[in-house]
Amino acid sequence: MTGDGHRGHYIVCGGNALAHRLVAELTEQYEVPVVAVVPDRERDHGPRIGRLPGVAAVLEYGAVTEEALRAAGVAGALGIALVDGDDQQNIHAALTAQGANPGIRVVLRMFNQRLGEHIERLLPNCAALSGSATAAPAFANGVLGRPHSVPVDGRYLYIAYDGDIGEGRLCLVADRIDRQDLSRLRLLPETAGRAAEFIALARRFGDNGPPGADPSVPPVPPGGQDGLAALQALASEPPLGIPWTSRLRWSLLDALRYVTGVRMRLVLSTAFAAVLLSTAVLYLAHRDLGWTVYLALLDLAGAAQPDDPGQTGPGGIWARAAQVVITFCGITFMPVATAVVVEALASGRRGVPRAPSAGVRGHVVVVGLGSVGIRVATLVQETGVPVVCVERDPQARGIAAVRARGIPVLVGDAPLESQLRRARIHKARALAAVTSDDAANLEAALEARAVRPDMRIVVRLFDDDFAHHVYATLGNVASRSVSYLSAPAFAAALMGREVLGTLSVYRHVLLIAEVAVDATSGLAGQDVHGIEQPGGVRVLAVRLARRPADLQWNFADRAHRLQAGDRIVVAATRSGLARLATPVPPGAPAPAPPPPRSPEPGTGPEPQSSPEPPAVSP
Repeated sequence: MTGDGHRGHYIVCGGNALAHRLVAELTEQYEVPVVAVVPDRERDHGPRIGRLPGVAAVLEYGAVTEEALRAAGVAGALGIALVDGDDQQNIHAALTAQGANPGIRVVLRMFNQRLGEHIERLLPNCAALSGSATAAPAFANGVLGRPHSVPVDGRYLYIAYDGDIGEGRLCLVADRIDRQDLSRLRLLPETAGRAAEFIALARRFGDNGPPGADPSVPPVPPGGQDGLAALQALASEPPLGIPWTSRLRWSLLDALRYVTGVRMRLVLSTAFAAVLLSTAVLYLAHRDLGWTVYLALLDLAGAAQPDDPGQTGPGGIWARAAQVVITFCGITFMPVATAVVVEALASGRRGVPRAPSAGVRGHVVVVGLGSVGIRVATLVQETGVPVVCVERDPQARGIAAVRARGIPVLVGDAPLESQLRRARIHKARALAAVTSDDAANLEAALEARAVRPDMRIVVRLFDDDFAHHVYATLGNVASRSVSYLSAPAFAAALMGREVLGTLSVYRHVLLIAEVAVDATSGLAGQDVHGIEQPGGVRVLAVRLARRPADLQWNFADRAHRLQAGDRIVVAATRSGLARLATPVPPGAPAPAPPPPRSPEPGTGPEPQSSPEPPAVSP
């Protein structure tokens, strides 16, 4: 079919996993016609894209050229998503698309987020997103053992389960959670009004909050009654459960490794131990701490005065020997300290390859240094937790990037088992396997699990069936899909909606989005209660047009009718946001509000949030 035959459609350019998920998202959730432009119909995800129902056409072009865009009907398209290729290629294709159709909506994948911000300001009706940046926090927080959060107007929203549900909860996001049968899990279940959620929580945990808040409330036994998940808000990001003493020790050791080599650290450690021992000898001779420190510092600086022949002093020969040792150690310290300062201020040691220290422990091992691996390693390091990376491809672009941050990297095609042992996996706190190969990620998880069965493991998996079998076999392994986490954000951006972040409820995805009320959205004139959909949408906050600076959480007036200019923050499933974000054609009546809700909580339809099998965090 030629480009002239396509009108009112959306174009997705790319043959990778994100393109596959995005096409499925647009055709299944938003029910819009899609023309896919793939580099090869028979390779990568090209065959899967061609088999998706609802795809208007699949065109094969090696590059997104002007000819390819013309064949895809760019002149009559409503939007285009560029999710393959490098940043330069995507920018060039975006400029070409807007040149052919100035009103087209453009969403492009950018690895360089700073450059993406400039492109958004340069091109009208354009959004630059990063799939790895969207998904990496979920991986990083998974290995760190803390919930991933989404910042919204100074608050941090995250998912809390069972005993972690506290007073800061906003709404119930899942029930019927049975870790032995997660197919029963329901997102945003039906409730008889907002109060019913908190009544259910009170019945579950007691009036005084969750277990732990009141010693009289017994904890929920494992494997007992079905669990709950709630959306909670904190004034600051959820804390990392690591003692500050450990983080301080890691920071000091990392700073020392940054400016010194292994041999230099050995020399300094030996000299420092000798100085301490000799200072102790001087103290035994003088029995005066102040005088001992005075002599030790002078000796260390090379200002010692030798005794005259026949002169005796406190401590005799042992005190003299101690002063000689301190003086010679001072001679060692001064040049080394000068070299360290000059090296740190001048060239430094950034980018110099180094192996993990023999003393590293409590660290996170990241396997794979693609775009996701780089961001995961960076996010973990920023929390103060040590990181060690493993990469088999010596040409991987992430090697130089993480080495520039002082992170040790093990490179080579040696057996993965030996590489993980060199990375001191037996002393690590967690492992993140984030290569682009599902089998390689599973291999890394199994090798780590063989060494430490109780280790926290997060793997990147795309294939749904594969993820299901991994979860069924390895119950303590959490799986994440980069494309599955980021595709909803790309789809919403293509439809002109702002997704603030994604949250994982096991392997299901919950979207936090801010939606503007305007004439095309169909939300004007509806009340907050009518917008909410069981299993689809829950309104968290309202920003009224007359008070734009005030975001009102848990808006009390549920019968208030929204007006143009208002904005709402919602928690939604993929299908729920798709229904909410579908524009109303000009001249068409606004959609009718949903039918009245059942008075009994828990009787709503099953959520249609994800066909993927769930996987749990350890």
